[in-house]
Amino acid sequence: MRSSKFIAAAAFAGMMVSGLAAHGQAPNSIRIGYPISLTGPNAPGAKITTLPNYRLWVKEVNAGGGIMLASVGKRVPIEVIEYDDLSNVDTAVAAIERLITQDKVDFVLPPYGTGLNLAVGPVLHSAGYPDLAVTAMSDRAPELAKLWPNSFWFNSTATDTAVGMVETIAKLRSEGKIGNTVAMLSAADQLGIGLAKAARRALKKSGFELVYDRAYTHDGSNVDLENMRTLMTEVKQLNPDSFIAFSYPSDTVAVTDQARALSFNPKVFYTAIGTAFPFYKKHFGPDIEGVMGLGGWNADSPESKAYFKRHVELMGQEPDRKAGPVIYASLQMLQQAIERVGKIDRAAVIKELQTGTFETIIGQVKMENNFYKANWEVGQWQNGEFHGIAPATRPGARPIMFPKPPWHN
Repeated sequence: MRSSKFIAAAAFAGMMVSGLAAHGQAPNSIRIGYPISLTGPNAPGAKITTLPNYRLWVKEVNAGGGIMLASVGKRVPIEVIEYDDLSNVDTAVAAIERLITQDKVDFVLPPYGTGLNLAVGPVLHSAGYPDLAVTAMSDRAPELAKLWPNSFWFNSTATDTAVGMVETIAKLRSEGKIGNTVAMLSAADQLGIGLAKAARRALKKSGFELVYDRAYTHDGSNVDLENMRTLMTEVKQLNPDSFIAFSYPSDTVAVTDQARALSFNPKVFYTAIGTAFPFYKKHFGPDIEGVMGLGGWNADSPESKAYFKRHVELMGQEPDRKAGPVIYASLQMLQQAIERVGKIDRAAVIKELQTGTFETIIGQVKMENNFYKANWEVGQWQNGEFHGIAPATRPGARPIMFPKPPWHN
């Protein structure tokens, strides 16, 4: 487990911020730690979605002098302790425990991905730390929010995500634009299994014909390209109206590559995690047009445009258009909650997160039973931007681009 520390102002070794604040002394820093997948199969996603937003937020807060603590009458900069969790559940849990018991951090930010978030949840709950679970997707989330009242869930459930996708294609069918046949691939892991299970129910309820339903082994960034080509060849032979892949970043690229190579261009082409990533746009260029995927955002809002500009300037890369803005918004909420409490009091901060209303780059946020319920379920690349298209009632929602343009190869 590798670690690094960085701080915008000097800190003294061995100083416990919470203890000093309790005695009315101004701490030199607010210590915030997190495990993150710098290596291992989760690393590509973590380095695009989570880590840039953690570092962007810290840079910007510290550039403004830090977080205001009324109890000491001054702004206090953030000190970060960062551990590589190796994309491993046990390592992530050990890192959280070390941050809490040895490093004595004031707050902990969660790791990247559903599996790691669910694994560290009990530790954060037992220790009384707020848990901002943005990159976790599970139908158990409502149950877990009650079990761990310190946890805050910013992603849709697997069922909501699958239903949003099915409702999107059902609208096209009702307009006479597509037929009834659907082909589906899914990664054979926790997230893919959950999404596929929910999609089967939603497709059946909506009267779609699922003509192909196959799971594939997901092994991080190591994609079995021969197997993927076989699967996509089988899909093409069925000529479905809609194609859905509940995929991970590397799989999302492989699925799209194979579809292009086989000239398989269904009227609806949907891939999951990674579709909103900047590398997807860079890799496929104009062929991203019309591709649907998980998430989306209101790219036209002034807050989104300002965030995009700052992200590119400070991080040197475009943001993930799905979870990235939500992660940054969750950190804005954490800062506002701390400043309203005015001191390092985790229980009070949790209470404020549960009940408060916050101004963020994704708009005004108020959690409902520890849930953020204004997610984009489906996005689509249109004119080089990944716009939210569902729910269609959300501010900034774009009409569906139809039909999907043909591949350029």
